[in-house]
Amino acid sequence: MTALLFFEKPGCGGNARQKAALLAAGHTLQVRSLLAEPWTRERLLAFLAPLPVAQWFNRAAPRVKNGEVQPEALGADAALALLLAEPLLIRRPLMQRLDNDSRCVGFDTAEVDAWVGLTPASTARASLEGCASPLEHCAAPAAQRVPSTPVAGA
Repeated sequence: MTALLFFEKPGCGGNARQKAALLAAGHTLQVRSLLAEPWTRERLLAFLAPLPVAQWFNRAAPRVKNGEVQPEALGADAALALLLAEPLLIRRPLMQRLDNDSRCVGFDTAEVDAWVGLTPASTARASLEGCASPLEHCAAPAAQRVPSTPVAGA
Protein backbone atom coordinates (compact mmCIF):
# COMPACT_ATOMS: atom_id res chain seq x y z
CA MET A 1 0.00 0.00 0.00
CA THR A 2 1.22 3.53 0.77
CA ALA A 3 4.03 4.81 2.99
CA LEU A 4 3.08 7.95 4.89
CA LEU A 5 4.66 10.50 7.19
CA PHE A 6 2.18 10.94 10.03
CA PHE A 7 2.57 13.99 12.27
CA GLU A 8 0.73 13.52 15.57
CA LYS A 9 0.46 14.84 19.09
CA PRO A 10 2.13 12.09 21.14
CA GLY A 11 -0.38 10.47 23.49
CA CYS A 12 -3.44 11.63 21.55
CA GLY A 13 -6.18 8.98 21.48
CA GLY A 14 -7.65 10.39 18.27
CA ASN A 15 -4.31 10.10 16.50
CA ALA A 16 -3.99 6.52 17.81
CA ARG A 17 -7.35 5.61 16.20
CA GLN A 18 -6.32 7.30 12.95
CA LYS A 19 -3.02 5.40 12.85
CA ALA A 20 -4.86 2.14 13.56
CA ALA A 21 -7.23 2.78 10.63
CA LEU A 22 -4.30 3.44 8.28
CA LEU A 23 -2.37 0.37 9.47
CA ALA A 24 -5.49 -1.81 9.13
CA ALA A 25 -5.67 -0.72 5.48
CA GLY A 26 -2.08 -1.92 4.96
CA HIS A 27 -0.30 1.43 4.93
CA THR A 28 3.07 1.98 6.61
CA LEU A 29 3.68 5.01 8.80
CA GLN A 30 6.66 7.04 9.80
CA VAL A 31 5.29 8.70 12.92
CA ARG A 32 6.63 12.06 14.06
CA SER A 33 5.69 14.47 16.79
CA LEU A 34 3.84 17.48 15.41
CA LEU A 35 4.97 19.39 18.49
CA ALA A 36 8.69 18.59 18.19
CA GLU A 37 9.05 18.91 14.42
CA PRO A 38 11.20 21.91 13.39
CA TRP A 39 8.54 23.58 11.22
CA THR A 40 9.37 26.40 8.85
CA ARG A 41 6.89 28.75 7.24
CA GLU A 42 7.36 27.10 3.81
CA ARG A 43 7.16 23.54 5.10
CA LEU A 44 3.98 24.12 7.11
CA LEU A 45 2.38 26.04 4.24
CA ALA A 46 2.99 23.04 1.97
CA PHE A 47 0.33 21.28 4.09
CA LEU A 48 -1.97 24.18 4.93
CA ALA A 49 -2.00 26.55 1.92
CA PRO A 50 -4.76 24.77 -0.05
CA LEU A 51 -7.18 25.21 2.89
CA PRO A 52 -8.96 28.31 4.19
CA VAL A 53 -7.04 29.79 7.16
CA ALA A 54 -9.73 28.82 9.69
CA GLN A 55 -9.23 25.15 8.75
CA TRP A 56 -5.54 25.30 9.70
CA PHE A 57 -6.45 25.17 13.39
CA ASN A 58 -7.06 22.32 15.82
CA ARG A 59 -10.56 23.10 17.14
CA ALA A 60 -9.86 21.01 20.26
CA ALA A 61 -6.82 23.10 21.28
CA PRO A 62 -7.53 24.76 24.66
CA ARG A 63 -6.86 28.31 23.37
CA VAL A 64 -9.27 27.77 20.46
CA LYS A 65 -11.95 26.12 22.59
CA ASN A 66 -11.91 28.90 25.18
CA GLY A 67 -12.12 31.60 22.48
CA GLU A 68 -8.69 33.10 23.15
CA VAL A 69 -7.69 32.21 19.56
CA GLN A 70 -10.37 32.85 16.95
CA PRO A 71 -9.21 31.29 13.66
CA GLU A 72 -11.88 33.01 11.55
CA ALA A 73 -10.54 36.41 12.64
CA LEU A 74 -6.94 35.76 11.55
CA GLY A 75 -5.23 36.51 8.28
CA ALA A 76 -2.81 33.99 6.78
CA ASP A 77 0.39 35.69 8.03
CA ALA A 78 -0.85 36.10 11.61
CA ALA A 79 -2.26 32.57 11.67
CA LEU A 80 0.95 31.05 10.36
CA ALA A 81 3.07 32.95 12.91
CA LEU A 82 0.80 31.70 15.70
CA LEU A 83 0.92 28.08 14.48
CA LEU A 84 4.72 28.15 14.21
CA ALA A 85 4.97 29.54 17.74
CA GLU A 86 2.41 27.08 19.16
CA PRO A 87 2.27 23.81 17.19
CA LEU A 88 -0.47 22.50 19.54
CA LEU A 89 -2.79 24.82 17.58
CA ILE A 90 -2.09 23.03 14.26
CA ARG A 91 -4.92 20.84 12.99
CA ARG A 92 -3.84 17.22 13.07
CA PRO A 93 -2.80 14.87 11.83
CA LEU A 94 -0.64 16.22 9.06
CA MET A 95 0.09 13.41 6.60
CA GLN A 96 2.34 13.19 3.56
CA ARG A 97 2.58 10.39 1.01
CA LEU A 98 6.17 9.36 0.43
CA ASP A 99 5.54 8.17 -3.14
CA ASN A 100 4.21 11.44 -4.56
CA ASP A 101 4.58 14.06 -1.77
CA SER A 102 0.83 14.78 -1.71
CA ARG A 103 -0.42 15.97 1.66
CA CYS A 104 -3.53 15.75 3.82
CA VAL A 105 -4.57 17.82 6.84
CA GLY A 106 -6.95 16.33 9.40
CA PHE A 107 -8.73 13.01 9.12
CA ASP A 108 -11.99 13.36 7.25
CA THR A 109 -12.64 9.66 6.61
CA ALA A 110 -14.01 10.07 3.06
CA GLU A 111 -11.09 12.31 2.05
CA VAL A 112 -8.48 9.96 3.52
CA ASP A 113 -10.18 6.97 1.90
CA ALA A 114 -10.11 8.70 -1.51
CA TRP A 115 -6.49 9.77 -0.95
CA VAL A 116 -4.91 6.47 0.19
CA GLY A 117 -7.73 3.99 0.86
CA LEU A 118 -9.18 2.70 4.12
CA THR A 119 -11.01 -0.47 5.15
CA PRO A 120 -14.83 -0.54 5.09
CA ALA A 121 -14.84 -0.72 8.90
CA SER A 122 -12.87 2.54 9.08
CA THR A 123 -15.08 4.32 6.56
CA ALA A 124 -18.23 3.53 8.57
CA ARG A 125 -17.53 6.65 10.66
CA ALA A 126 -17.91 10.00 8.93
CA SER A 127 -14.78 11.32 10.58
CA LEU A 128 -11.98 10.08 12.81
CA GLU A 129 -10.78 13.65 13.30
CA GLY A 130 -10.48 15.25 16.70
CA CYS A 131 -10.87 14.00 20.21
CA ALA A 132 -13.55 11.33 20.42
CA SER A 133 -14.05 11.64 24.17
CA PRO A 134 -15.87 14.67 25.57
CA LEU A 135 -14.79 13.69 29.10
CA GLU A 136 -11.16 12.60 28.72
CA HIS A 137 -8.27 14.66 27.44
CA CYS A 138 -5.22 13.39 25.59
CA ALA A 139 -2.15 12.88 27.71
CA ALA A 140 0.35 15.70 27.57
CA PRO A 141 3.51 14.79 25.70
CA ALA A 142 6.22 13.49 28.02
CA ALA A 143 8.99 15.46 26.35
CA GLN A 144 9.13 18.46 24.09
CA ARG A 145 11.43 16.72 21.59
CA VAL A 146 10.35 13.26 20.47
CA PRO A 147 12.39 11.45 17.77
CA SER A 148 10.55 10.09 14.76
CA THR A 149 9.36 6.52 15.19
CA PRO A 150 8.90 4.26 12.18
CA VAL A 151 5.84 2.01 12.45
CA ALA A 152 5.50 -0.94 10.10
CA GLY A 153 2.17 -1.73 8.49
CA ALA A 154 0.50 -5.10 8.22
